[in-house]
Amino acid sequence: MSFFSELKRRNVIRIGILYLVGAWLLLQLTDVFSSLLHVPDWTGSLVIMLLSLGFIPVLIFAWVFEMTPEGLRREKDIEQSTSITDATGKKINYLIIGLLILAIGSVALDRLLPSTSGQHADSGIVASSTAKASIAVLPFSDMSAEQDQKFFTDGISEELLNVLVRVDDLQVASRTSSFGYRDTSLNVSQIGQELKVRNVLEGSVRKDKDRIRITAQLIDAKTDKHLWSATYDRELKDIFKVQDEIANAIVDALIDKLGIEKGQKVVNVVAATENLDAYELYLKGRDLFQRRERLEMGVSLLEQAVELDPKFARAWETLSAAQWVTADWYRDKTDYLAHSILSANKAIELDPTLSMPYAVLASNESLEGNLIESIRLFDQAIVNDPKNASAYLWRAINFRTLGYFDESIKDLLKCLDIDPMYLNCTQHLAATYLAKGEVETALQIFEGVLAENFHSMDYVFVPVYLERGQRLVAMLLVDRFPPNSQAPVKELIEAIEDPNGDQKLRRARFDRWSESFGNRKVDNSLFLFAWKEYDRVTLDTGDAETMVWTRFGAGFRNSQYFPKYIRDSGALKYWQAKGFPPRCRAVGTDDFQCE
Repeated sequence: MSFFSELKRRNVIRIGILYLVGAWLLLQLTDVFSSLLHVPDWTGSLVIMLLSLGFIPVLIFAWVFEMTPEGLRREKDIEQSTSITDATGKKINYLIIGLLILAIGSVALDRLLPSTSGQHADSGIVASSTAKASIAVLPFSDMSAEQDQKFFTDGISEELLNVLVRVDDLQVASRTSSFGYRDTSLNVSQIGQELKVRNVLEGSVRKDKDRIRITAQLIDAKTDKHLWSATYDRELKDIFKVQDEIANAIVDALIDKLGIEKGQKVVNVVAATENLDAYELYLKGRDLFQRRERLEMGVSLLEQAVELDPKFARAWETLSAAQWVTADWYRDKTDYLAHSILSANKAIELDPTLSMPYAVLASNESLEGNLIESIRLFDQAIVNDPKNASAYLWRAINFRTLGYFDESIKDLLKCLDIDPMYLNCTQHLAATYLAKGEVETALQIFEGVLAENFHSMDYVFVPVYLERGQRLVAMLLVDRFPPNSQAPVKELIEAIEDPNGDQKLRRARFDRWSESFGNRKVDNSLFLFAWKEYDRVTLDTGDAETMVWTRFGAGFRNSQYFPKYIRDSGALKYWQAKGFPPRCRAVGTDDFQCE
C-alpha cells in the first residue's frame, strides 16, 4: 500500500483538514473577542504561532493512534480486519462539513453586515467628522514643592471646565466623571473611551509664593496625538487672565477639527474677585464642600472669603449650598439653614444669573411645604444653568413627593446624562422606580451601585429584601450603627416581618440599646413605619417622600395621619393647582384619596 493510501486509511488527511478549518474559525473568534476584551495586539499572532506548532504533532498523533470502541489504541496493535477507520472517517467528514458551513456563514455575515472594527476602536468616542466636539478636563497635577496645592490645581481645572461648558457645540464631561480619573493608571485613549469624549485636557500647576506656572496639553484621545500644548509663567494676580488664555487656545485648537463653529471661538473668563486671598479661601472651602469632608470647616473658609470680598458672588453661591448641606447633615445645627437662605439671597442680589442659589431657596420652600414656589425656583435654577445636575436631582425629589414618578424619573435621567457618575442621582432613580411600583427595575439600578461607598437610599429597600426572603441583605443595609449593632437591627427586622406583633416592646428594646450609644435619634421613616408611629412622620422624616408611596408605606397611607402629611407637604395645594398624580384623585372640593 502506498504512503498516501495509508495516510487516507488512517484518516490523517481528514484530521489535517479538520484541524485547518477549526484553526481558521478559532482565529475569527480570537479577532472578535480581542476587540471586545481589549487584549494586547499580539494576541492574534500568539494564537497563530500556537496553532502552527500544533499542526504537525496532531498529524503524528493521528498516524500513531486510532479511535476504537475501547478508546484510543496504538494503530500497530490493531488488526486491520477489526479496524473502524472507515466509520471514524465518515464522522470526521461530518465534522468537516459542519465547520465549513460555519466558516462560510461567518464570511457571508461579515460581508453583509457593516464593519464594526471602527466601532470597537472608538467605543463611544466621536467618530464622525460632523459629530459634536467633546472634551474631558482632567484634574491638573500639583507640582508645587510641598504638594499642598491640590485645592488650587483642582480649582484651575474646574474653572477651565466651567468656561468650556459655555462653548456652543462642545460636549464637556462632568466634573465628577472626569475628576474620577485622578491618579489613574489608564492612558488617555482608555479615559476617552470610558468618558465618551474625543479629546482630553490635562496639565500641571506649580505655585511658588506669588508666581505660578501652568502647563496644559490637549490630546486627541482617538489617535493619542497632541493637538496643542503650552506653558504659562505668570504672577498669581494674573490667574484669571491665564485661564482665559488657556480656554481660548483650546477652542482655537478644536476649530475645524471636530466641528466647532468659528464664530464660537471667543470665550471670556470673568475675574470672580480681585482679592486673591479671598479666591484662595473660596477654592479651599469649595474643595471641602465638593468632597463632603469637614463641611463645617468648608463653611468657615467660605465665610472668610466673603468677609474679605463681600461682592464675591460665586463665593456667596457656594457658601449657600455648603450651609444648606451642612444643615441637612447636622440636624442640630439649625443656624446653618437660616444662614444658607441669607447667603443665597445675597448671591442672587450680586448676580441674578447664578443657578445654585435658586436651588437652595427652592429646597427651603420644599421643606416649608411650599411646593408650588419650590418647583418654580427649581425651574429658574435650571433655566440659568441647564447643566446643574443637583437642581435636577432636588426637583426630582419634589416630583416624587408629589407622586409624579414619571417626571421625577425624567429629571433623574437628565441628571445622569449630565453627570453619569452622580451616585446620589442613581440611587434616587432606583428609589423612584420603587415608589412607582417597578420593583425589578429599581433593584437592578440599586444593586448596580451597591458596591460603591455611597448609600443614600439603603433604608427604603430593606422591606423589599425582606419580602424576598433575603434577610441578611436587609440586615446589612440597615446596619449603620456602631459595633455590636445586631441587637437593634434584629428588633427592627422582626417588627417589619411581624407587623401584628408587640411593636412597643421591640421599640423599648431598641431604645435601651440605642441609649447605650448616646441615645441616637431615629427619624427615618423605615423605623417609624416599623413601629407604626405614624403620628411622628413629618416633612423632615428621612426617606418619607419615597417610603410613603411604596408597598411598605401602605399602612401609613391608610392611617389618619397621611392626609395631614400630604397637606403639610404642600402636595394637595400643588395637585389642586396643577393636577392630581396617577395614584390620587380629588374628593369633593378640598379632599383627596390615594391608592
